[in-house]
Amino acid sequence: MRGAGSEDRSMKATAQAPANIAFIKYWGKSDEVLRLPLNDSFSMNLSGAYTTTTVEFSASFVKDEITLLNGAFSEKEIARVVKGLDRVRERAGSKLFARVVTKNTFPKGAGSAASASGFAALTVAGFSALGIRLSEKELTIFSRLGSGSACRSIPDGFVMWGKGNLNDTSYAYSLYPSTYWDLRDILVIVDRSMKKVSTTEGHKGVQSSPFWNNRSKAIPQRIDRILIALKEKNFREFGEVIEEECLDMHHVMQTQVPPLMYWNDATKRIMNAVIAWRKKGLSVYFTIDAGPNVHLICEGQDEGRVRDALKGVSGVEEIILNKPSKGAQIISTHLF
Repeated sequence: MRGAGSEDRSMKATAQAPANIAFIKYWGKSDEVLRLPLNDSFSMNLSGAYTTTTVEFSASFVKDEITLLNGAFSEKEIARVVKGLDRVRERAGSKLFARVVTKNTFPKGAGSAASASGFAALTVAGFSALGIRLSEKELTIFSRLGSGSACRSIPDGFVMWGKGNLNDTSYAYSLYPSTYWDLRDILVIVDRSMKKVSTTEGHKGVQSSPFWNNRSKAIPQRIDRILIALKEKNFREFGEVIEEECLDMHHVMQTQVPPLMYWNDATKRIMNAVIAWRKKGLSVYFTIDAGPNVHLICEGQDEGRVRDALKGVSGVEEIILNKPSKGAQIISTHLF
């Protein structure tokens, strides 16, 4: 299969995209196909947890080839990547097959937003390889179709995703650049294994929880609170909101049908430790996405103390240090 005017060309681009940690979380979809969320969400991009993806299109390829350098994709995951490539090809008017090589700095499928960074990098690299320039808004929309939270990995720094009600009205945008506030996200890996229930499957049961309605009503006020705290750089209020939000989402997960129990013993030990550390004067808060791994949020001045405190907690496999990061970026392009 060949694209018009591209029979004698190979085109390649490499992009790097950060994972993001949602402070106000997205749980539940109003549209499964378009991945429209039931609520707005707010996140921060992560400097140390990212995906690097190279996409090469060539008339010499007879099928799409998808490779994960530090792991393996399932057949279902490969099919999802190919669908992402199909959306890029359709928009670009190309029929060329692609070779995709990708690598993460953190575990995938363990609730650390690998699909977000992965589809953000795939989208940006794919369009760049085919010479298509899209606006940031358009890139967030296309990446959202692959993985909802991927749209938040496109803009810089601190990012809002408005839920919208149509494909073109659900997109992400930057509220503040990565340099705005010297926060730290210490990602604590306690389990690298793939979770038994994927985030995509988990979303489907959200409205079966008897606590969903309360959550949906609370989120707009919670967003107002966190945006004021962000504007004022009020870390105590900021931290209280993100912990409240985390526990609220997991309460819904744990009471939906079937229930989702993502935490393990190490997860709970870290949560309890954080509460104890605060009583001793260490300003740190936790948040957890759909998995067992824990994000510890503190200001830069307290990073060392938090890292030292973690040494006394059993079950920690690895820590990944993060500052606020820029969004998805092209690293290199080649036409040959």
